[in-house]
Amino acid sequence: MLTKSPSPLSADIIDKALREFQVQLTPEQLSMVQRYITMLLAWNEKVNLTAIRDPLEILYRHFCESMYAATAVPLQAGRLADVGSGGGFPGLALKIARPELQVFLIESNVKKATFLAEVVRELYLVDTPVLVSQYEELGEEVAPLDFVCSRALGEFGKLLGWAYSERVAANQAILWVGGRDIDEIKKIGGWTWREPISIPRSLQRFLLVGDRQG
Repeated sequence: MLTKSPSPLSADIIDKALREFQVQLTPEQLSMVQRYITMLLAWNEKVNLTAIRDPLEILYRHFCESMYAATAVPLQAGRLADVGSGGGFPGLALKIARPELQVFLIESNVKKATFLAEVVRELYLVDTPVLVSQYEELGEEVAPLDFVCSRALGEFGKLLGWAYSERVAANQAILWVGGRDIDEIKKIGGWTWREPISIPRSLQRFLLVGDRQG
């Protein structure tokens, strides 16, 4: 079992890092993060889930930055789709931080989707279906959505058009973006954009939150 391997990071280290991002987890949630990191490192040997290999950097760049949305936006209950979930960020990390969310993990790569399903199973996460599909092909399978999230997908116009469409009807779009992307995104119709939220420990990464118009 992958989760039997010793965790590369202690619960105290994880807790301290997350508190820098105003995220506070229970001991059970911290244990989930430990197990998830162990699985990510093991699977990453065969499936390219992340280019980052250092456990502490994985913690900050993937877990902390993803979970930051839980308090910065903020996110509570609702239906959330993570488009292009990859190794599970932000969707799986947000599910751990906010168990009351129903999270759809949309990933077209079969190997990555297999990893996501294994994490969901190992951590006993409910209401967290993994959809092996191109997001453009989905509609009633996920609708109606409270939130559409994406952290590394790009193609902002295409993604936001899909999220805005009547068959998806997302109320809110939450994007993890670089500073140079913000002006381009704000020109895309259908959304009212809030002021960008700077991500801690970062000079050029932001959370960008859009509310559906009409």
